[in-house]
Amino acid sequence: MSSSTDERATDSAEQATEQTAAAKDRSRRRAVRHAGPPVGETAAPKPVVLAKQADAKAEPESEKVSTTKAASQDAPALGAPKQRRPLKSLLAWGVTAVVIVALVVAAVMLLLDRQSARERDDRRQAFVDTARQTVLNLTTIHPGTAKEDVDRIIAGASGQFLEEFQGREDPFVGVVQDANVTTEGQVIEAGVENGSETSISANVLVAARTMVSSKEQPEPSPRDFRMRVTVSDVDGKLTASKVEFVP
Repeated sequence: MSSSTDERATDSAEQATEQTAAAKDRSRRRAVRHAGPPVGETAAPKPVVLAKQADAKAEPESEKVSTTKAASQDAPALGAPKQRRPLKSLLAWGVTAVVIVALVVAAVMLLLDRQSARERDDRRQAFVDTARQTVLNLTTIHPGTAKEDVDRIIAGASGQFLEEFQGREDPFVGVVQDANVTTEGQVIEAGVENGSETSISANVLVAARTMVSSKEQPEPSPRDFRMRVTVSDVDGKLTASKVEFVP
């Protein structure tokens, strides 16, 4: 009797222990599983929404397409400055070349003008020098060198002025020697007459003074006068072609 009772008690204790363990296990499962149906129940699967993911994936593709289109549309715009830069550089080089050519031409013209002015001044000075020497030859005569003085005058004469002396050299020398005439000439001023200059001739106005002495007037006395001397280029030589007194 006691043994049967003990067995029952033991069985009851084991069943209670198993129930307690099962209850603990269920409570642990409930504590670990946050969501979902109880054990033995099947929950309906949640629908999977793929539209958002597709849209999410589609957006980068659309962005890529739009970016590609934008890049293709911007390509000509980006290429345009590259085409304009060579044109601008060519224009700049062209303008620079024109300026350089203009400067070179201006420099050459300036040099030619200076050279022409220098040649004109040199030619004018040669006319003046010839006229001065002619007047000095005419106003400087000595009895002892009268023949040489006249020959010097004739050597620098041409045209009308030469004709006035040709054939009269000896009488002129005789008068100078007989009267013992001595003249010492001095050119005070000389210059080309305005409007008379050409490439081969010019009229030169000469203001001169000469000191004259003779047998009758031993003391030298000054005499002032003005002459117009026409200087001409004859066979490359400048000579006095005409001499006349002017008031």
